[in-house]
Amino acid sequence: MRAMVLEQPGKGLAPRALPVPEPGERELLLRVEACAVCRTDLHIVDGELPDPVLPLVPGHEIVGRVEAIGAGATRYRIGDRVGVPWLGRTCGHCRYCRTGSENLCPEARFTGYQLPGGYAEYTVAHEDFCFPIPAEYDAVAAAPLLCAGLIGYRTLSKAGDVERLGVYGFGAAAHIVAQVARHRRIALYAFTRPGDVDAQAFARDLGAVWAGGSDERPDETLDAALIFAPAGELVPAALAAVAPGGRVVCGGIHMSDIPSFPYALLWGERSVCSVANLTRADGEAFMALAPHVPVRTTTTVYRLEDANTALADLKAGRFTGAAVLVP
Repeated sequence: MRAMVLEQPGKGLAPRALPVPEPGERELLLRVEACAVCRTDLHIVDGELPDPVLPLVPGHEIVGRVEAIGAGATRYRIGDRVGVPWLGRTCGHCRYCRTGSENLCPEARFTGYQLPGGYAEYTVAHEDFCFPIPAEYDAVAAAPLLCAGLIGYRTLSKAGDVERLGVYGFGAAAHIVAQVARHRRIALYAFTRPGDVDAQAFARDLGAVWAGGSDERPDETLDAALIFAPAGELVPAALAAVAPGGRVVCGGIHMSDIPSFPYALLWGERSVCSVANLTRADGEAFMALAPHVPVRTTTTVYRLEDANTALADLKAGRFTGAAVLVP
């Protein structure tokens, strides 16, 4: 099979011909129809996340068809279309797994990081960590739901019950969050790279009541702010924009160092929290919700062989919405 492989972080991906993997116990062999490109992939390829299992096929927003079924697998049949997210395995018995917080499992393994990913024609995944894809979505449209959608949904949930919501970094996750917020009648305020008028127009098209640069402030104070850009300097900026009692939620897996800031920005019972990974319950809830919003993903399609170009375009902000690789 064709695959794009990370052999040395910081050196980009190399096209390789690999054997088609065989599904192990309770695993599915999937023929990949589409795999969205996530900023986490960029962090892994650039060497900003430690200890990937090398050589690595990245990608964790996978939509594929079941081609073969491993021993003991019973949830899906050959030909079924399923999605594979970031969370690929957990231990199932630690205190986090037992209490609904499997996203914090110390033995968790992640797709496209420690497990084979979707930048390839085929991949394998454990049946318990795959989701049925709603029939309303084709493969390209569905792929961003598997991380931009799921992590965005979990990040939004952490904000609590709000009326005015700020979003910093208007990319793949934010463009899905914006639609859920509009569905819930939450007023959305979009913060983009300074001067990025295309992203600001995109945000307004998706229902934002205000859009501007991250160096700007709307007249209204916010009840909460979500940060999807990996820039630590946005944390004090977001704290300054939220009202007393407000919360700033950091939705990325990697962020540059947060600079020191005066305690006055935190005072007034403001808080800062992070989102780590996702749970299968998040996936089930969001996949049920998405067709009813309805969430519509904006995508730019790249050939599998152009994965490095897609990553570079993501880093430079050359598209709106999400990039999707199609083998």
